[in-house]
Amino acid sequence: MRGIQVSQYVKGPKDLKVTELPDPKPSPDQYLIEVHAAATNFFDILQIQGKYQHQPPFPWVSGAEFSGIVLATPANAKSPKFPVGSRVFGASQGSYATRVSAGEHELLPVPKGWSFTDAAGLFVTAPTSYGALVLRAGIKAGDWVLVHAAAGGVGLAAVQVAKAFGATVIATAGTPRKLEVAKQFGADHVIDYRDATWPDQVKKLTPRGRGVDIVYDPVGLVDKSTKCVAWNGRILVVGFAAGQIEKVAMNKVLLKNISLVGIHWGMYAKNEKPMVHVVWEGIGKLIEQGKFRGTVFSDKQFVGLENIPDALLALGGRESWGKVVVKIPQEGESKL
Repeated sequence: MRGIQVSQYVKGPKDLKVTELPDPKPSPDQYLIEVHAAATNFFDILQIQGKYQHQPPFPWVSGAEFSGIVLATPANAKSPKFPVGSRVFGASQGSYATRVSAGEHELLPVPKGWSFTDAAGLFVTAPTSYGALVLRAGIKAGDWVLVHAAAGGVGLAAVQVAKAFGATVIATAGTPRKLEVAKQFGADHVIDYRDATWPDQVKKLTPRGRGVDIVYDPVGLVDKSTKCVAWNGRILVVGFAAGQIEKVAMNKVLLKNISLVGIHWGMYAKNEKPMVHVVWEGIGKLIEQGKFRGTVFSDKQFVGLENIPDALLALGGRESWGKVVVKIPQEGESKL
């Protein structure tokens, strides 16, 4: 197969190289999958630099999220869930390659009518946002929800989930294009958070200036968001894309009866396994109802493993939105 193998940590995506590699050897409980699309994540960049909490022993193939076709089923499975030829998406170390191995718990069927490109970017963002808003914040019809970095992968997922549950969504983003994209995915109001008065703008949009019921924050804007959250409001701590783990003035949390709520979706499989099925079942229903669609960055296309570095740079830059996904043509397929 062809893939991007890491034998030593690198400074950045431009140092990654595509080489010929042996096919992965699936363990007895793993599937072998032909990769048709691979999605990029910020943790992929951290991992190649040696800065992520999960660092495999050298050498390893980079990338995690993918979609593709099952080539072989687990050796120890008498009746595998995904027969040979099944269209699947999922997450497993080594997605920046033409083939990857993955366990059954790391795979799901590609939704009906979805392309490999759209499905490749679903496994991480959709359940993070659904789990945060539904399980952790108890979203309901009539809620006002503030979504920060609303044009990002988890942000666009959060906008769609909130709208599907009957909420009014205020979205923040940092460029006119991203504000436009947030609107296209259903946001009712958009605000540029480069304007320091954004908390006041948010409050003014809500009924009687009471503030929002839920804040979805993958950036690190908790402290400033306490200014525009309502009494009994919930602030979801989703991530720290700004690069700093912030300090919060806890007196405001007390005075407004605020709940600060974390979401670590990746640990549900270990700590609360039954909820994984509940969340994916909920997402599936939204997809069937046409209330949730793919969030793939479409202003520019990335095709072929050689374009993974450019895709990762686009992800880390200011211009991309949604999920940056790379199409992986198989041997003999056109790159068009």
